[in-house]
Amino acid sequence: MEADAQVIVEKRGGAGIIRLNRPKAINSLTLPMVRDLFQALQRFEEDAGVSCVVLTGEGDRGLCAGGDVRIIHDLGKAGDPQVLDFWREEFPLNYRIARFGKPYIALMDGIVMGGGVGISAHGSHRIVTERTKLAMPETGIGYFPDVGGSWLLPRAPGECGTWLGLTGNAVTAADAIYAGFADYLVPSDRLDGLVQDVSQAADTASIETVITARAVEAGEGVLSINRDIIDATFRFDTVEEIVAALSARQDAFSRETLEVLQKRSPTSLKLTLKLLRLGRESASLIECLEREYAAGTEILRQHDFYEGVRAALVDKDRNPRWQPARLEEVREEDIAPYLAAHSGNLFPDHRL
Repeated sequence: MEADAQVIVEKRGGAGIIRLNRPKAINSLTLPMVRDLFQALQRFEEDAGVSCVVLTGEGDRGLCAGGDVRIIHDLGKAGDPQVLDFWREEFPLNYRIARFGKPYIALMDGIVMGGGVGISAHGSHRIVTERTKLAMPETGIGYFPDVGGSWLLPRAPGECGTWLGLTGNAVTAADAIYAGFADYLVPSDRLDGLVQDVSQAADTASIETVITARAVEAGEGVLSINRDIIDATFRFDTVEEIVAALSARQDAFSRETLEVLQKRSPTSLKLTLKLLRLGRESASLIECLEREYAAGTEILRQHDFYEGVRAALVDKDRNPRWQPARLEEVREEDIAPYLAAHSGNLFPDHRL
């Protein structure tokens, strides 16, 4: 595999190693990378000599900062019909990871956001480190947690997933484990040895022994410490009620959370909450991915995603001008088109 490839695939002993290789972009995913990942998984699943897959990211900043939304922004602004190709292939990749037939070991070192969560948190063995910063930050760019976020987030304890999805705040290793996005905390200086040992492990039990031997206690994080407040304020089914509950409290955590929500896209907040509540009642990951794809299709027809990416990544003024700008201006009928029935496009061979 060429060293300048965006995804480096190699076999080391019994391990199939997949290395994301866009370190300057914190390994943000492009469509060719999604395709390379899918093909690598197919190859390793069919190879009887491969006992597990290890996913890692090159560079020292993180596993993956998400999908390259700047590319999606530019294609969408240009009206390019290929703009949906990324999600059309990324979401089946997320599902393949969730259903992968061998241990899938994701090394979630450093930044793991958005699409980076999609290629790690659906795996069987999710390893975070003391450097992990995990987030689904999409409401800050006029989007919503996708890549199966509407399946994963509602399955976090209590309303922790609602807090994560609406605020978009980054959390640490302890929180990632508490929320069910990761399994083990392994110090970053032990990862090389871990990879070396799992490449020599013969079966799943041996792989788990290798991992647990290097794992340490995660301790408490923001979510567990503030669980009572999160459950009390985020249990509602409208964003207005959540905001009112936070506004009625005087503690620092509630005030800080409220300040964050006030900066997010009002449309994204309402759409995200709807998707999370629907995801809570959904029977399968596929059902959530299909719904997310429909919502993403509508997002590209509207204002806030382009404005959010402009403010964050194009002009970088960090001052998005949302339309509508206030929660009360976002009506139920404005959200309805995002949730229109839209099944069978991504997974025609599966029943929802």
